[in-house]
Amino acid sequence: MRTGVIAKKVGMTRLFQEDGRHVPVTVLSLEGCQVTGNRTAERDGYWSVQLGAGDAKHKNVNKPQREAFAKAEVGLKKKVAEFRVDNEEGLLPVGATITADHFIAGQKVDITGHTVGKGFAGAMKRWGFGGLRATHGVSISHRSHGSTGNRQDPGKVFKNKKMAGHMGDRQRTQQNLEVVRTDAARGLIFVKGSVPGSKNGWLLVKDAVKLPLPEGVPFPGAMRRNADETATEDAAPGLVESAAEHEVKPEVDAATQEKLAAEQDSGAGTEGGTPAADESKED
Repeated sequence: MRTGVIAKKVGMTRLFQEDGRHVPVTVLSLEGCQVTGNRTAERDGYWSVQLGAGDAKHKNVNKPQREAFAKAEVGLKKKVAEFRVDNEEGLLPVGATITADHFIAGQKVDITGHTVGKGFAGAMKRWGFGGLRATHGVSISHRSHGSTGNRQDPGKVFKNKKMAGHMGDRQRTQQNLEVVRTDAARGLIFVKGSVPGSKNGWLLVKDAVKLPLPEGVPFPGAMRRNADETATEDAAPGLVESAAEHEVKPEVDAATQEKLAAEQDSGAGTEGGTPAADESKED
């Protein structure tokens, strides 16, 4: 088991495969993700790596944390988290900076974050209720959740009843998301699909627990001092790495394959991206 990383959600964009199909991705940024300490079984009863990320102001960090960062000889960090490892082999040296090559293209990861907060929401928005009737006796209460009481016994509303209240801002983990590209120079990780949380939110990214690690993953991790040894070949700008490309499923029927091929060939007639005149006439 390896340590994970602390990343910041930059936003969403899209990359392309060699065949022209686009892949929606979320961009994650590693902002000074450094090892601030290690937990050992002899001293703490378990093995883990403590990481810190982001630059914090002096006034926003309490004195015990400042002393801990000074002992580790790292800067003040905004976000601190621990990642469990199996044994001493999974520990990283204190002060080491983890790079984006800690993950490789095609690898599956689990990402933990806090969902977007929606504030105080009604029962229909929060739980998907259908609401009351639009006519016939319902007066100015069409979106209410209806009655919540009961008879004299038990004479109360049970806990966890679906009612109006605070919505969102809950810790959630999205599992088995695919890494399609990494950029060690800029500290970026491109993950296929969406991840929990809003922009500029902190996320915990670690290896998928339900799937085995692929071959070629650096162990115990990719640090700045050995980034040249573990760096993967960068793909062309705007493209995913070859290890993360997917072919069209063979079980797709012939008509659908012809339609996909026509969509991919559209706009490829000239260098400017528009079909040639002869080709448009033939179509």
